[in-house]
Amino acid sequence: MTKYGLRARVLAFTIIPTLLIGTLLAGYFIFHRHQQIENFMIEQGTSVIEPLAIASEYGLTRSSREDLRRLISTSHRRNSPLIKSIAIFTKDNNLFVTSNFHRDFMQMRLPEGRSIPELTSVEHLDDYIILRTPILAENSLSETSLQTSSTPEVIGYMAIQLNIDRSVIAQYRDTATAIFIVLLGLIMSLFFGLNLVHVVIEPINRMVRAVYHIREGRLDTRVRGKMDGELDMLKNGINAMAKAISEYHNEMQQSIDQATSDLRETLEQIEIQNVELDMAKKRAQEAARIKSEFLANMSHELRTPLNGVIGFTRQLFKTQLSLHQRDYLSTIEHSAKNLLSIINDILDFSKLEAGKLTLENIPFNIREMINDTVTLLAPSAHDKKLELSLLVSQPIPDLVAGDPLRLQQIITNIVGNAIKFTEQGMVNIHVSTTPSIDQQKVLLRFRIRDTGIGMDDEQLMRLFQPFIQGDSSISRRYGGTGLGLVISQKLIEQMDGSMQVHSEPNQGSEFTITMPLELVSEEGNIPAEQLLLAGKNVLLWENAIWSRESCLSLLNEWKMQTVLENDEQTYAGASFYAMIIGFAPETPTEQIQHTVDLCLQRYQLDKLIVLINSSDPTLHEKLMQNNKIYSLSKPVIHSKLLQALLQPLPPIQILAEPAEQHKEKLPLRILAVDDNPANLKLIVALLNDLVDEVHSCQDGHLAVSLAEKTRFDIIFMDVQMPIMDGIQACQIIHQNTCNKLTPIIAVTAHASPGERERLMSSGMDEYLSKPIDEIQLKRLLLQFSDLKSTAARLTFIDWNLALEKVKGNEALARDMLQMLVASFDEITPMIEASAAGTECADLLDTIHKLRGGAAYCGVPQLQSSCAGLEQGLRSGLSCSAFEPELLELLDIMAAVKEESAKWLEQAG
Repeated sequence: MTKYGLRARVLAFTIIPTLLIGTLLAGYFIFHRHQQIENFMIEQGTSVIEPLAIASEYGLTRSSREDLRRLISTSHRRNSPLIKSIAIFTKDNNLFVTSNFHRDFMQMRLPEGRSIPELTSVEHLDDYIILRTPILAENSLSETSLQTSSTPEVIGYMAIQLNIDRSVIAQYRDTATAIFIVLLGLIMSLFFGLNLVHVVIEPINRMVRAVYHIREGRLDTRVRGKMDGELDMLKNGINAMAKAISEYHNEMQQSIDQATSDLRETLEQIEIQNVELDMAKKRAQEAARIKSEFLANMSHELRTPLNGVIGFTRQLFKTQLSLHQRDYLSTIEHSAKNLLSIINDILDFSKLEAGKLTLENIPFNIREMINDTVTLLAPSAHDKKLELSLLVSQPIPDLVAGDPLRLQQIITNIVGNAIKFTEQGMVNIHVSTTPSIDQQKVLLRFRIRDTGIGMDDEQLMRLFQPFIQGDSSISRRYGGTGLGLVISQKLIEQMDGSMQVHSEPNQGSEFTITMPLELVSEEGNIPAEQLLLAGKNVLLWENAIWSRESCLSLLNEWKMQTVLENDEQTYAGASFYAMIIGFAPETPTEQIQHTVDLCLQRYQLDKLIVLINSSDPTLHEKLMQNNKIYSLSKPVIHSKLLQALLQPLPPIQILAEPAEQHKEKLPLRILAVDDNPANLKLIVALLNDLVDEVHSCQDGHLAVSLAEKTRFDIIFMDVQMPIMDGIQACQIIHQNTCNKLTPIIAVTAHASPGERERLMSSGMDEYLSKPIDEIQLKRLLLQFSDLKSTAARLTFIDWNLALEKVKGNEALARDMLQMLVASFDEITPMIEASAAGTECADLLDTIHKLRGGAAYCGVPQLQSSCAGLEQGLRSGLSCSAFEPELLELLDIMAAVKEESAKWLEQAG
């Protein structure tokens, strides 16, 4: 309790009850008194108006205004302190006569639509009270009318306006009296409260101050002064306590001095240990830094020879080779890619450990990403005779935002492990959505199940430790770095996701990943072609459970009537739109062909779709020689199955020898600089296939000399070189040669975090990593050529972004841009009508489709405008509220159409 806290409480406990009780009593008294006065006035007014109404009947019947005026004026004068005005109205609510005219006499009239009251009525206004009573005809009050209980005839009504000034004055007087009484009670309560404070609180405050001094260490402090009763007992107790504490303090001080001496010796020993720990920490940090530098350097040293191995392997594929040579080269390329994958795993692990791995947040189609992943993994499952299946449950969003490459890396690692550790049986991938609290996000759930070797509890505990697999025997048998699952787990955590694992020895494993991704658009719009399949009957013969569920999910999504066939004799002779038959991985080719022939004989089919566990194009070609058959590889990809169901019967498939394509070279003069002869030879060979003129040298000093004499369109510069490194050569070329404006592209095998940003800040114009990818090299040439410069100057079309969306396929990017621009002719009239407010029904669907098309065509301004409009329309606002935005969208569409025409004309 503080110094003022107890005093305030005592005063509050004495004053507040008095104040509350006095206020309540005063309020009740004032209200009751006001009601009494008002009721008294109404009774007086009633005693005046009712006799007057009876007396007024004669004059009103004979329309004698003068008689009525004298009557009501006399009554008004006799009751003038109470009555302000008296008025008589006819039954038509018209004023007949009034005792005096004043400005507000119309307030006395009944409001329009209200009938004359049968009895005296009271109406309260702000400053007046108005009484109204009916005037009845005399003959209606006869003895006969009273006996027949007929309603008296109303010939008019009288209204009296009463003054409430006397009531208000009396109310003010009573209020002042009540306030005075309450204040008097408060003063008396305050007096008694202060007296109590003086008698009780002041002694307590002296004791509190004494205790406070004792707590500060002034142990000679004592409580002084005369006190009575319990306060005197408390004073004596505090003084005795102070004396005991003083004696105990002296004893304790002696013990503290001894403990302090012992503690000083202990602290000296701890300080020595801290110095040793700090030195060990610095050594560990230095070791970590050396490890990071070692990983980066080793990446460079390993990628440099790999660049030559992979690059020249691809170059050899372009030459005429025997079958054995092509097989050997495929093995070399596959081994080199595996080695590169191991290096990438180690680098990713290093970035994740250092917290320097950055994630992208771009829109992508989740279904296409999963389809691409399983398509890449399918051949390895086919080689092991495994049943690989993919089930995507509806609803699934059309577009989500996140890092598709890292998500693909996670799925590839886990599914790849499932295939690696499964010798027979199946591997299933199930993609679904779960409810999310955040409406702007979607929770995707990936469940990967297999029938492999499984793991026990001890192996599960070691599963996510780096460089460790299930056990040593598994490591020897299956190989690998043991980093795949560790990287996947850390990536999932960085994406705010989670992963659960359930496994039993010899029973298989199940990995469940839950990943929150930003929702870009809702479920995809149903293509018009897909609606053609609704209601058509299809016969499904698939014995593999997971693969059958995948097919059923797709067929139900397309609203087809599906019949399951477990025995080939069950529906013999029946007619179906299509039949889908899946074969087990170990089924021989002869048995597949025999079953196909048998189905074509026994069923009336428009088309037959065969699902086989093979990526061998020869087998597919052989099966499709019959023009009623489509042959697809497992797992079932929805786009391929939909295409097979919708397209007309395929022609006979004949393999043609690949014709040698004539590649038109770019009119560029290129300088390639690299100290490694193999890498220099490779990049020169690649450039010779793409450009007209290529020069080369092996160090930065020679590059500067060449740059002083010859004007180049692009320079590819290695970074680590003897005599003069690539960065120093780049800076000199940009300062003192005729190639000041020539773009210089860094070529390096370094893949450490921030390497690209460091090179760009040092003067390089772009970054090309080793091993060199031919598609990436071609993209850079296009980017820095005159043609690409034209595209870079475009305001509304980002050609680099368009190429990224289609993974460098320039022809596909052109086609998609043309399709987008062609759709403008259909969309523009609807948007114009919506802007004018005449047609708004399908605006949301139109904007959604336009946004989906723009997402893959490198038109960020168009995509952003559509996203803003779609969000606003989904909020429920009328389309007329978006007139400025719709007009802006039309301008952007016109600009994209104009720029695309220029670009396609130059690119064509």
